[in-house]
Amino acid sequence: MYWMVVIGLIILLLFSAVRVLNEYERGVVFTLGRFTSVKGPGLVIVIPGFQRLVKVDLRVIVLDVPKQDVISRDNVSVQVNAVVYFRVVDPDKAVIQVANPYEATSQLAQTTLRSVLGQHELDEMLSQRDKLNADIQKILDQNTDAWGIKVTNVEIKHVDLDESMIRAMAKQAEAERTRRAKIIHAEGENQAAQMLVQAARELAQDPRAMQLRYLQTLADISSERTSTIVFPLPLDLITPLMQSMKEKAS
Repeated sequence: MYWMVVIGLIILLLFSAVRVLNEYERGVVFTLGRFTSVKGPGLVIVIPGFQRLVKVDLRVIVLDVPKQDVISRDNVSVQVNAVVYFRVVDPDKAVIQVANPYEATSQLAQTTLRSVLGQHELDEMLSQRDKLNADIQKILDQNTDAWGIKVTNVEIKHVDLDESMIRAMAKQAEAERTRRAKIIHAEGENQAAQMLVQAARELAQDPRAMQLRYLQTLADISSERTSTIVFPLPLDLITPLMQSMKEKAS
């Protein structure tokens, strides 16, 4: 009976000493409280009572940063949320240097998001997201390097405005479209006037060109179904008649 108990304890110790780590896991081993090595993946032997193994997941973690109240540089209050992609690259640092690496990264991401976006105007938040994402990712990666964490990507998901700001932006956009339409119309009128002046100069250089223009105008009028036809007379034909009428009157 005594030997059966001993054999049972030995088998129990062997089972407790054997650990199996997956391909995406690493084991940080502490011997009598001191860090000794990082093991895995595969079969790992740990001496019960003397050694302790802490598993660390090396896969990419997707961290959803909750909405943060941000005041932009132009004093606009917005709510911004983002998503952060990171993974552990140094398992020993992730266990020794920080108590909870995931919570620490989440808190750091929130403060960094507010700090970086607060230095930019609202238009930059809406139009330059790629640049802002890169700035936030760089700052996070520098601060989490001591924890053995690599921040691979940061994406700003939503920039929420209040209703009054949305209405103000809509009015501003409408005013901008109206301004552009007026400018385009004025430029068109200016170009048309310049073309008319140029055409008048070219017609004045040769009287025959004016006669051809008169004939073309008559052809255009005759093609329309109108009851009234306006017949344009050249000034060089009317002028002698008016002079002769003046001479007779005198």
